[in-house]
Amino acid sequence: MPLWTLRGLAQGIATADWPHGAADAHGQQGTLGMPRIAAERCADACHRCADVCPTQAIRLDTRGHLESLDYGRCVACQLCVETCPAGTLQPGGEWAFGVREREDLEWTLAPGPLPAEERLAAHIEQSFRGSLHVRHVDAGSCNGCESELQALNNPFYNLHRLGIFFTASPRAADLLLVTGTVTAAMREPLLAAWEAMPAPKRVLACGTCAVSGGACGGTYASGRGLDGVLPVDVWLPGCPPNPAAIIEALLLLLERKPQRVKGGRLHDG
Repeated sequence: MPLWTLRGLAQGIATADWPHGAADAHGQQGTLGMPRIAAERCADACHRCADVCPTQAIRLDTRGHLESLDYGRCVACQLCVETCPAGTLQPGGEWAFGVREREDLEWTLAPGPLPAEERLAAHIEQSFRGSLHVRHVDAGSCNGCESELQALNNPFYNLHRLGIFFTASPRAADLLLVTGTVTAAMREPLLAAWEAMPAPKRVLACGTCAVSGGACGGTYASGRGLDGVLPVDVWLPGCPPNPAAIIEALLLLLERKPQRVKGGRLHDG
């Protein structure tokens, strides 16, 4: 009997029961996520956070106070947290920021009223309820997102147990999962994959590069993500998003988990 088989029998089942079991069984304990905001502490004429942000995710008002933070551009580098003298920006442990509307990733000092809850059942056809087949397209990433995607099929996360599978052909796919900034060289192949998919079909923008272009977007060769390129159903920022965050976004798409971020703010329950 091979050694790895003996080791597996001795150790028992390695797959986590999350998200069906314990809420903290996702394997991401201690992970730093997006920065938390306590805007009332903001100091006058302090521009440090905006100056240090590599993706221009932070906008200040005329007093130099934090006015908005676009989590869709944030790469969770923590530079703003480290340079903030007043504690306005603080370390956060929230890493699952998947949303259905791009605007829900934008935190503002004076948010408008929350929109009425919209059931995704109006958008997800019955054919997606049993299983989901995913075609992944790397549209110009650094391979950070790809390393997290590979972990979805390891024994701990075992994505197949949730009825979600990756497929090599867009003609057999329900969902197009896109990583990268959508470079000039990859735009046409990406659109060709989308056109080859049968209806009904959906799109997941995976990673900050796919959401907004990230730190490398907007050059002569790099785009600014999927905005204006494809109709996106779920936006998932992160540099890269971890495997648990990707699973949450996939379950959000399937209406098997609720959206927790609205207007850039967490709304549990």
